[in-house]
Amino acid sequence: MKTRLKQLLVVAFAIFISACSDDDSLQSDPFVVAFESLSKNLQDIESQEAISLVYSEMAVQNGTVRIQILPTNAEYGQDFTTVPEAVNNTIELSIASGEIENEIIFNKLSSTLDETTLINFTIASITYDNSNVQGNTEFVINSSAALGGSIAPELGGPNEGNQVFVDLSSESTTLAQRDSWDLGFYNGDAFRVTINGSIYMATKELTETNIDAVTQASVASIQPQVAVGTFDPSNAAYVDAPNGNILETAINEISVNDADNKVYLVNLGYEVGTATPTVGSVAVAGNARGWKKIRILRSGSDYVLQYADLDDTTHQEVIISKDTDFNFQHFSFNTNNLVSVEPKKDKWDISFTVMTNILPGAGSYGFSDFVAHNRKGTAVSYQVSTSDVSYDDFTMSDVVEASFLEDQTTIGSNWRDVFSGTARTDRFYIVKDPNGNIYKLKFLALTNQNGERGYPEFEYKLIS
Repeated sequence: MKTRLKQLLVVAFAIFISACSDDDSLQSDPFVVAFESLSKNLQDIESQEAISLVYSEMAVQNGTVRIQILPTNAEYGQDFTTVPEAVNNTIELSIASGEIENEIIFNKLSSTLDETTLINFTIASITYDNSNVQGNTEFVINSSAALGGSIAPELGGPNEGNQVFVDLSSESTTLAQRDSWDLGFYNGDAFRVTINGSIYMATKELTETNIDAVTQASVASIQPQVAVGTFDPSNAAYVDAPNGNILETAINEISVNDADNKVYLVNLGYEVGTATPTVGSVAVAGNARGWKKIRILRSGSDYVLQYADLDDTTHQEVIISKDTDFNFQHFSFNTNNLVSVEPKKDKWDISFTVMTNILPGAGSYGFSDFVAHNRKGTAVSYQVSTSDVSYDDFTMSDVVEASFLEDQTTIGSNWRDVFSGTARTDRFYIVKDPNGNIYKLKFLALTNQNGERGYPEFEYKLIS
């Protein structure tokens, strides 16, 4: 994230210099200090927040940055403090030779700060040879959505071991290891259960209703079919629809009539890979995780999950209650319990993950570097071509409401080119989050400096 911001600052410096007529100004770029992001939502700060600043280059001498604080409906020393301490609402932040970044610690003292509170930090001056105040000179703390920034989701390198959920309005990310869960029990009105497509799970309904009667021998003939990547078009029926429609899961709607709820054969997919692939490739699939048999019933508004290994003659049973604050209740066969995966349904907007996709005529297959918007949480998105309007020029007046799509594959893999190992520069995306905020978003990187996959990066800006 910091690397990309510095690259952007260098571009800004080049433009600044080219506009100067004094030949002496061409000798070196000015030294600039800028806030790494533009804002932070006050409600997302529990007690303390680091406000990061970055330098355009490594400092070669000591200096000082003077930062002015302008609070509205908040009082320094009573509602908040900072480190370094402010004197007369002014912070003197030291620049130390050899450093490339710095930070201010914001301490939230009062729980009564509300939507009327606004705390503005502005870089007023820099005491340093050949320095200049430009770029991200302001940082705002309030109760509004984040104005934008740059985020590098920690996907986990070429094994892409993490699913990363991003909340644009709070500029925050939540990580979950891909193979930490198996089933997701939907908390909405429908009684639907999803399988973990990020580890290539697959499932098929059987004719049996007695889970204890199903054995390895009774399902052996169909096991080769119930898998991802078999190049058989029929295997598309054994995975959830990639578009994210909750009514198109591989497991049918759970019926109030027990007799309608059949046993399912479940291919548990693969552990997160550990091999080191060639540079530019991925190694997302590790050891096979085996098989389960499951049956899911309803008890009032609760789910009843029955599960066992294939040759077990008895089964385990657990009751799973809905929690409408979240899209799903996630269950793990490893822990025999619920596990935390996604944030609350209105607290994330897009996710980075490995994905099971469907290719017409070839069935299901694995896909890496996939970006999905939070369809179940009502997020929507659409793609814009830079041949129509540039990212920088795009404003709220350019938003076309009718273009927003529910399909969570809208961003999908369209943002990157795996052959060149780059993020595509001829397109960007408009995302409306569950709270109605609208952002423009463009991708900056697919790989790290060494060309290794699994290091995505993007920048975004609030436009409404």
